Amino acid sequence: MDKPELKIVNVVISTKIADSLDLEEVALVLENAEYEPEQFPGLVCRLSVPKVALLIFRSGKVNCTGAKSKEEAEIAINKIIKELKDAGFDVYDNPEIRIQNMVATADLGIEPNLDEIALMVDGTEYEPEQFPGLVYRMEDPKVVVLIFGSGKVVITGLKSVEDGYRALENILKMIKEVKEMENDSYY
Repeated sequence: MDKPELKIVNVVISTKIADSLDLEEVALVLENAEYEPEQFPGLVCRLSVPKVALLIFRSGKVNCTGAKSKEEAEIAINKIIKELKDAGFDVYDNPEIRIQNMVATADLGIEPNLDEIALMVDGTEYEPEQFPGLVYRMEDPKVVVLIFGSGKVVITGLKSVEDGYRALENILKMIKEVKEMENDSYY
């Protein structure tokens, strides 16, 4: 069987681009910026290239969501920094960018028996009447995996692509072990 391909669908990063920011002023400078402090304490700026949303706070902290890679998020952050610098804002040049969360999808290429997995594997929850997927809280790497009967999986809580592939290997190994225990119980 081929090794499943991991597809990163969302990267959430955080950084700090200034000591403080006047969000009313920032809203006037950035295109596609929405600032409604009664609704949300930060400014929301949506970029089309790369297609991301940035949440910018008075403290100078920024969260970027919707990127498909850390590099894409860095491009977005640098774009905002340049626009703010050009407008005369005092912002940092190369802020430290930290991955907070990555979400990935994959197709295992097999149809796992979710009922058996729920019975035999610790850290799983499966209530098909409420949600069609099995929730598996993996310890190493520390991620949450949604496993569907079709063999499709969603992995959240990732800090790296490598962790995603490690999680996939663990899932496949666990499914194989459950299948072997299932087969043994028939004899």
